[in-house]
Amino acid sequence: MPPTLYNVALGVLLGLALLGAALDRRSLLIVAFAAGASDLDALVSLVIDGATNAVFHSVFLPAIVFVVLLWDTMFADRSWLIERYGWWGARTAWVVLAAYVVAGIVPDLLSEEGVNLLYPLVDQFYSVDGAFYYSTTDGIVQTYVGVGDDRLLAVDRLGTTADHHVPTWVNPTPGTGLRSDEPRTLTLVETGWQLVVVVTAIAATAVRWWGGE
Repeated sequence: MPPTLYNVALGVLLGLALLGAALDRRSLLIVAFAAGASDLDALVSLVIDGATNAVFHSVFLPAIVFVVLLWDTMFADRSWLIERYGWWGARTAWVVLAAYVVAGIVPDLLSEEGVNLLYPLVDQFYSVDGAFYYSTTDGIVQTYVGVGDDRLLAVDRLGTTADHHVPTWVNPTPGTGLRSDEPRTLTLVETGWQLVVVVTAIAATAVRWWGGE
């Protein structure tokens, strides 16, 4: 799966783009943390086998937060969030949710390791592996959505928490746990384009505050 540093960098870019007048150091830090928070399920894997990319990558957690935020900020007679934190809190909360999903869950869903998107209701890891390109012989080609194929969407089923392991520094192999004799690798970036995103996030943040708030 993409390194957590990449998820955080992508979250920072989302925060810079979406926070608007609510952008300050505190809100950006909260958004950056939210972007990498889903990877904390690697720690849960020390207790629950196969929890990585499952427990905090499930669509149900952000869905519940979405419903609560929608009700509180748009339909409730009195918004607890707005009364306590004002417009800053409401704007930040929505961007935090966006960062958690777009920067935290989606990149992992597009990776080879996949995401247990409907956990625990449905224990199944999914990975999206389509392509979209133009060919001089075939014209425009996309494989994300199929017509007349065996599958409608380009989604691979990778297994369940019982037989699909997502390696991390915390649990590089199934059941590694806290063993000190197991080799571990902490990946910060693994491709050039991920490095570009990380450097861009750092540069954009520096320019934002170097230029003044």
